[in-house]
Amino acid sequence: MSTHIVLEEPTIKPGEEADKSTRRAFLVAAGAAGLCYTAALAYPIYRYLASPEEMASSATAVKEVSLKDAQKLPAGSVLMFKFGTSPAMLIHHADGTWASLSAVCTHLGCTVQYEPQADRIHCACHGGVYNPYTGANVSGPPPKPLTKFKVAVGENAVEVSRA
Repeated sequence: MSTHIVLEEPTIKPGEEADKSTRRAFLVAAGAAGLCYTAALAYPIYRYLASPEEMASSATAVKEVSLKDAQKLPAGSVLMFKFGTSPAMLIHHADGTWASLSAVCTHLGCTVQYEPQADRIHCACHGGVYNPYTGANVSGPPPKPLTKFKVAVGENAVEVSRA
């Protein structure tokens, strides 16, 4: 007695072809969404890692800023201004001395604020504290001092330049 095995061609049912194209479209859409998500995560990391070079090149382009009527700034107050593309501050201390410092925290680049009542420069992002006369990092996570600028007080303006 001999047995014959007959193999039949698989038949495609009418709805199966549509199922395959739907699955394929879903996988393509999921892959595209995954790429977009990866790019959205990677871009801020790239900007963080690339920013020191960009900031250094743009910050060195400006050598001096003239602040008209800044000599009238009352003692114990601060004037925020732009030094190139970065924020900076001109401080007229209560003792009559002047200081100008970068207003960008050296930890993660947040903008710092002068607090005259505490006689300090404070970064609210992570609690960094700087000396308002020298820009030295006093406490907290900042790894370096703030950039200090040279100040020349004139009759009509205050000139702030690279030290």
